[in-house]
This record gives sequence, structure tokens and C-alpha cells, in this order.
Amino acid sequence: MRKINAKPKVGKIIDENRERIVYNEKNGTKGRMPLNTSPLRDIKFFLLDMDGTIYLGDRLFDGTKEFLHHIRASGGKYLFLTNNSSRSVQAYIDHMASFGIAATKDDFLTSVDALCVYLDKRGYRGKRLYGFGTASFRAQLHAAGFNVTDRLDDGIDALVCGFDTELTFQKLEDACILLGRGVDFIAANPDWVCPTSWGYVPDCGSVCEMLFRATGRRPVFIGKPEPAMPLLAMEKYGYSPAQTALIGDRLYTDIASGVRAGITSVLVLSGEGTMADVEQSPEKPTYIYPDIRAILGDL
Repeated sequence: MRKINAKPKVGKIIDENRERIVYNEKNGTKGRMPLNTSPLRDIKFFLLDMDGTIYLGDRLFDGTKEFLHHIRASGGKYLFLTNNSSRSVQAYIDHMASFGIAATKDDFLTSVDALCVYLDKRGYRGKRLYGFGTASFRAQLHAAGFNVTDRLDDGIDALVCGFDTELTFQKLEDACILLGRGVDFIAANPDWVCPTSWGYVPDCGSVCEMLFRATGRRPVFIGKPEPAMPLLAMEKYGYSPAQTALIGDRLYTDIASGVRAGITSVLVLSGEGTMADVEQSPEKPTYIYPDIRAILGDL
């Protein structure tokens, strides 16, 4: 097991006037650094959260296309990481295409991918799973070779949850019955909310908390903030922790995952996370930027 990284001593924020600010978490003091210093110059592998980081719903953030082009043009690689377990990779490919960004399935790593690796390593391939999630979620599990159903029966070995945008009360009742029987409880991601263009909706973590209040059972969470996704990405593509950075908008998933994986973590303030959240978070980002455009300006 990889040892959890100690908290970084210093984070940096680029303010709206393009001045680099050094933020010292120990005493809250701030100072300035020369603008010709590039804190991300050694990064070759960029793990990118999507919603709240490079876009929000149907709105692509300014600078995203240029950022992606710069990475590949300079010999680096990017990989889209998402905890959103409600959609298939093809849906993300289509969503990127709507922005004019060409992508293939090899450009993505999802919490469902990490969930499948977890299930495989722990011997669930021959067991029966109740797929608490969208039809796409169940289809992804089925395509990976797992025996998954959305019908309650006596032969179910585990309740496997994802972000369910097709949630019904029947699913909640089935889940409570299964948890009362003592079946294993596994969830793809712990996010409390999913951002939308008008606010937030309850994500997998919120529904699992509701099930906990009803049954007293908590799941094993697989996606971010656990280090599995960045570790899988580095292993698959052959990059070291020193070459890798995770960029995201949530402290308790994106940043925590990067810290636990021992890589550079970059918080963008274009989504859920705020500077007030940074002050309260036990796990600090290595760097803080207002948005993806500001990071591009610092590469």
C-alpha cells in the first residue's frame, strides 16, 4: 500500500492581475514570486477532472482548447479523470465533440473503470451484483464481464452504487433490503453533489449517506479521493509521480486523490472549491489557480 503523502508546505495562487502569490498554509502569510518561474514545468502527464474544471455542463471554459493543444504540442499527455459514474465513455466522447474537441476512449479514465478493477481483484467476477445506478452504469459493468441486475432477488452478493440520475424509490427500497441482508456495499464515488449550469444535484455520496441513515451501513468508496485512479493512470501510461499532476475543482475528491497518490495536485477555483474550503481542508493542493486559462499562462 502506498503511503499517504504529507501535506504540501506551500500552495500558490495566480491572482486576477496575473501576479503569482505564495500561500503559506502554516501561518497564512502571502508573498510574491517572480513571474518567470514555472511551477509546472516538469509535469508531463496531466490528469484532468472535467465538470467544474474544463467545462460546466454545456459551457466550455475559456482556455481549455488551447490548454489541451499546448500539452500535446509540447510532448506531454493528458487524461480525463471523472468520478461521474452515470455516463458512458462514449457519452463523454460525444460531449467533447460538441465542444469541438476530438477524443477517443483512451483519453478517459472513469470511476467505473476503477470500480471494475476493484471488483475483479476481489473476486466478484463470478458473483451477482445489484447495479444501483443508471442503465449506462449497469451496461458498463456488464460489458466488463460482471453479472449485474437491477432486480431484487435472493442470490445477490453485493450492492454496487453509482451516481444515479434515474433514481427511483424502488431502488432505494431494494438497497435497504439488501443492506439489511448483509450483502457487500461498494460505491463508485463519494461526491456529495454534481455541478450543473444552475447549481448542484445530489451525487452518489449523498444517496449513500441517505442509505446509511436508513440502514447503518456505509460503502467502500472506489473513486477519488482514493489514489486508485491516478495510480492506475500512471501504471498504464508509464509516468512517474514526479511527472504527473491532477487538476480539479474539489478538495475532498480531486485534491485528496492527488495527495494520496503522491503527485502534484492543482485546485482550480472555477467549480466547487473555494479559498475558504482550502483553509478548512486537511489535505492542501500543491498549487491553486482561478481557472484553466491561468494554468495555461503558467506552463
